[in-house]
Amino acid sequence: MNNFLKILKDKSHILADGATGTNLFGMGLETGDPPEPWNLEHKDRIRSLHQGFVDAGSDLFLTNSFGGTSFRLKLHNLENQVFELNKAAGVVAREVADNADRLVIVAGAMGPTGEMIEPHGLMTPSEATAAFRAQAEGLAEGGVDVLWLETMYAMEELEAAIDAVKDIGLPVCATMSFDTAGKTMMGITPSNLAKRSKDLNLMGFGANCGIGAPDLLATINDISKSVEPETVVISKANCGIPEFVDGSIVYSGTEELMSEYVKIAMNSGANIIGGCCGTTFDHVRAMRKAMDEHIVTSAPTLEEIEEKVGQMSEGSRSIFKGDDSKPVKQRRSRRSRS
Repeated sequence: MNNFLKILKDKSHILADGATGTNLFGMGLETGDPPEPWNLEHKDRIRSLHQGFVDAGSDLFLTNSFGGTSFRLKLHNLENQVFELNKAAGVVAREVADNADRLVIVAGAMGPTGEMIEPHGLMTPSEATAAFRAQAEGLAEGGVDVLWLETMYAMEELEAAIDAVKDIGLPVCATMSFDTAGKTMMGITPSNLAKRSKDLNLMGFGANCGIGAPDLLATINDISKSVEPETVVISKANCGIPEFVDGSIVYSGTEELMSEYVKIAMNSGANIIGGCCGTTFDHVRAMRKAMDEHIVTSAPTLEEIEEKVGQMSEGSRSIFKGDDSKPVKQRRSRRSRS
């Protein structure tokens, strides 16, 4: 059985990893430089990144391949190394997972191309599909367990990516990024995504990145109200809000905040929970403890979300306020405690 399918069968809640970029900057990656070449040039640092999350308690971590399509790599004259860099991302991640003392899942990270599909941009659907296909082939060859489409904002691009990977032979998950208006940049709402998820044949879906834990939790609440109980919902929130401190970007989230975020995400119906930008090993360690100790209760109201993890944006409040009284469907659970 595929490792990802196995862990879904065995665990009701799965802890994902934290930030890739934030932690690589701490290891020496310069602003503006692509991290994907480090899969070949600095394997030790990428191995350390993944090992740090495994040691902190992650059940699943993403490969260092977010910008691994030809469109993004072309910005650095690396477009001819798509297969090589993505395969290398999978190989180093696979080594770490296979050496763990428990089942750990390697998710092949695939971010957006950075282009827009016509008529909004110049990229054609076939060009997008070809780019995602080339990336997925490298990740699959590297040994990933699941293909993880993340930070998507346009349904057309998500559809192109799913079309590209449908014959790779691996489970596929996808997360979209919702902004301060409770929608993606291209106007997709959480309920839009939930309604389309079944047709897209996704193993799991949800939200990542965005602007902070409060808004993302409201998004997860909204998604959970629109799906069947057996649906795998994914939550990966930024660790607070970014701030400039002494010339560097620092995220405001504390270990206590991310612990509360995990508990609320579980109550909101999320099955796979992790952190996005700003989330460090220490945050994930605290999130592991919170997940292990928390017993799922009823879905939170918007007021309860804000009381526990901070105020959400006015845009999100206006979008989700009308749905706050609609109950979240009872989630499938094989265990009372994760």
